[in-house]
Amino acid sequence: MGNLDARRDWGYAPEYVEAMWLMLQQENPEDFVIGTGQMRSVREFVELAFGRAGLDWQKHVEFDARYLRPAEVNALRANPAKAHRVLDWRHRTGFEDLVCIMVDAELEDIRERQSGILKPVSNFA
Repeated sequence: MGNLDARRDWGYAPEYVEAMWLMLQQENPEDFVIGTGQMRSVREFVELAFGRAGLDWQKHVEFDARYLRPAEVNALRANPAKAHRVLDWRHRTGFEDLVCIMVDAELEDIRERQSGILKPVSNFA
């Protein structure tokens, strides 16, 4: 992996889609920033994800300079204040829960593939 110390505003996509829907319900188009307003590092994400899977991340993750992004911004945090005020939108899924949801979905997918159960790739299949 590249920069494990990069800090990001991690959010749950279904909640962001809800925010998009709320934007579309407005009389007039406006710009909104959607996010949690909280930053966590890639390292924290990796630690939680591997821990959820019962693995020691340090035994499976290696730093590789090839994955560093020359123009990378080290810290990205949304300011969702306008979305709170105008749309009455707030994120509900915390960082730890988000990681659990993502890891659990991947583990379920692995179990299904190993058992030979096939499922559609998307809801459009």
